[in-house]
Amino acid sequence: MNKIYASIVCLAALCISSPSKAQLIRAKEIFSQADSLRGQLTPLRTCYDVQYYHLDIQVDLDNKYIEGSNVFKFKAVEDFDKLQFDLFDNLSVDKIEYKGKTLPFERRHHAVFVTFPVSIKKGSIDSFKVYYSGNPVQATRAPWDGGFDWKKDSNGKHFVATAVQGLGASAWWPNKDHQSDEPDSMLISVAVPKDLMNVSNGRLIKVDSLDNGYNKYHWRVVNPINNYNVALNIGDYVRYSEKIKSEDGPLYVDYYLLRENATDEKIAHLKKNAAQTIEALEYWFGPYPFFEDSYKLVETPHLGMEHQSAIAYVNKYQNGYLGHDSSNTGWGKKWDFIVVHESGHEWFGNNITAKDLADMWIHESFTNYSEALFIEYFYGKEAGQAYIHGNRKGIKNDIPMQGPYHVNKEGSGDMYVKGGVFWNMVRTMIGDDLKWRYILRSLNRDFRHQQVDYNDILKYISKHAALDLKKVFEQYIQHTSIPTLQVKFDQDGHAYARWKTEVSDFNMPVHLGLGKANHRFDLDKEFKLIDIQDLKKDNLTIDTFNYYIKVEIQ
Repeated sequence: MNKIYASIVCLAALCISSPSKAQLIRAKEIFSQADSLRGQLTPLRTCYDVQYYHLDIQVDLDNKYIEGSNVFKFKAVEDFDKLQFDLFDNLSVDKIEYKGKTLPFERRHHAVFVTFPVSIKKGSIDSFKVYYSGNPVQATRAPWDGGFDWKKDSNGKHFVATAVQGLGASAWWPNKDHQSDEPDSMLISVAVPKDLMNVSNGRLIKVDSLDNGYNKYHWRVVNPINNYNVALNIGDYVRYSEKIKSEDGPLYVDYYLLRENATDEKIAHLKKNAAQTIEALEYWFGPYPFFEDSYKLVETPHLGMEHQSAIAYVNKYQNGYLGHDSSNTGWGKKWDFIVVHESGHEWFGNNITAKDLADMWIHESFTNYSEALFIEYFYGKEAGQAYIHGNRKGIKNDIPMQGPYHVNKEGSGDMYVKGGVFWNMVRTMIGDDLKWRYILRSLNRDFRHQQVDYNDILKYISKHAALDLKKVFEQYIQHTSIPTLQVKFDQDGHAYARWKTEVSDFNMPVHLGLGKANHRFDLDKEFKLIDIQDLKKDNLTIDTFNYYIKVEIQ
C-alpha cells in the first residue's frame, strides 16, 4: 500500500487503543488514510453485522474481467442511515440496490459509503445488493502479493485462482473487508466457460447450464467464513471423492487435480497425506471445524493457501516443501508440507481468526507449530522438537511478530518459525503434555468460529496453564530481542541467575541442572540462588534446545 502521508486521526486512535508499550512504539510508523479506512472499525462499519453474502459473478477469462453482484444480508447493531463497505477502486460500483431503489454512494480510496433513504433500526435484519465489474488486481507472485492469478495449464487451458490474504478480499468482491466480521453462511455462484470448472468453498449444490456457453457453479458455505478465505479456482479439473474417518464421523473429502495430473500415483499421495493430517491434527486440536462444509484439496497455479474447506494446493505431489526440509533434520521430508501447514489453518486462522491483521501471528505461529505436532504424532516427541529447533535458523528478529493495530498491517515473518518455537517453549514451561493438549483442544472448542486478539490468547492460556505468561508474551511477541539468561558464580561456588530483557518486571521459568537440565527455576530480573549441589560452570546444563534464549555465564 502507498504510505505517503500520515493520518493524524489514525495515529491518535492507535495511541489510544494500543494495549502495550510495544504498540505505542509501532504507532510511530506512517500510514495513509486508505490504511486507516481499511483497518479501523469506525461506527460506519460496526453499525452492521454481516449475516450472509451471496456472491454471484461471471468470469471473462480472455479479458481478465469479472462482473456480477453481492448481496449483503445484515443485522443492525445500532440505528444508522449510512455504512461503509469495501471494494478496490479499480473496480466499478455499477449500482447499489435497496428494496428496489438505487442508493447514492461515494468512494474514498477503497472504501464505499452508502446512504439509505430511511434509518435502519437497531436489531432489524435487512439487505442490499451491490452490482460491480472490472479487471481485478492481477497477482504477479501469488500468494505473496495477492490478487487474481491468471495462468494456463500445459494443455493451453485457463488455470485461474484467487489469493488475497493481506491484500484483502475487496480486491475482487465487495464486502466488509475486516477480519472481525464473518458472515454466518454464504452462497458463492461463479459462471465459467463450459469446458472448465469452478471450485469454491463449501459444498457444490448445483450447476446451471447458461445460454452463453457458460456453466454456473453454486457453492454453499454453512459455517462462518472469513472474507480472505473466499476463493474461486477455475481449471480443467478432474474430481476424486472419498470419505475418511474423523471425530465427528465420516468426513466428505474431495481432490481436484488438473486433468494433466490426474494419475493414480498423485491422487494416492493426496489421499495418504489428507488422511494422516486430519488424524493428527484432530488429535491435537479437536474435531475438524468445518465438517458440514467438507474438506477439499484443490490444485492451484500458486503455492498453498488456507482457503476454508478448499485448501489451495501446489507442492508437485511430493513430500517436504517443494521437496526441501527447512529444518535440515530429515523429518520435514516425511510428509507433504502444503497439505499439513495449510490444513492446520482450518483450526488456527479459519476456526480461530484474528480480529485484526496485526494479530496474524496467532494464525501462523500455531500453524507452524502444527507441523511439529504432526511429526510428533507419527514419529515421537523428540522428532517434533528436533524439527522445531532445526527451523530456528530462519528467525530474523527484525521487527515484532505482532503488527500495529487498526491499519491493516501484520508483523514480522518471524510469526511462522519464531512462533512455532514460542509455543514449544510455552509447552516446556507448563511441563505437562496432557494439559498442553487439553489447552490446544479447548482453544478450538471455546473459541469455535470466533475472532480473537492477543489478550484473548494470553489470558486463556495463562489461566489454563496456571502460569502468568504476560511478560513472556510481551517479550517474544511484541519485541524483537530474546531474553538473556545471566548466570554467575561467586567465590564460594554458589550459582545465581536472572533474566536480562527490555521488558520491565520480566519473569519466566527455565530448566537447568547437572548433566540434564531437569530442574525448573522461576526467575525474574533479580539474581536468584540456583540451589543445586555440586553445580559448577563446567557441568551446568541449560535447556537451550527448547528455550529460545541467549546465555551469559560469568
